Amino acid sequence: MVTVHFAWEAWADTSMGMPCRETKGAAGVDLRANLRDRGTLRVRPGERKLVSTGIRVAVPGGYEIQVRPRSGLALRHGITIANSPGTIDSDYRGPLGVIVLNAGGETFEITHGMRIAQMVVARVVSAAFEVATCLDETERGASGFGSTGTA
Repeated sequence: MVTVHFAWEAWADTSMGMPCRETKGAAGVDLRANLRDRGTLRVRPGERKLVSTGIRVAVPGGYEIQVRPRSGLALRHGITIANSPGTIDSDYRGPLGVIVLNAGGETFEITHGMRIAQMVVARVVSAAFEVATCLDETERGASGFGSTGTA
């Protein structure tokens, strides 16, 4: 098991507790909106907002945190993460914010303490990159988007 340390921002509401899994088999832990004014943040259709979580994290080397949308918010309200999945690198120690995008048709209200995203800890594979004079051939070749069928 990997340990990810976190610290509260000085102004944060610590009463909501540390990020945790809602069920035993959950892959990710929920992130909550931790708003400085403890109020409501309105996100209009098509608008993006940076939502504070009130925490900073220390991800161990060789790992990253992926910030992902919550499926229920996406389905019911069109609320997603603009850069999904967002990556928190192991050398970043700044505030953890979530870039929320309202792809729905109505203004959405984010309230203090609301579960707005989930984060998953994932291994990072380091790769070396080399210039090649030619690439090996495959059956697919250079066929792009939609080239493998319509279903």
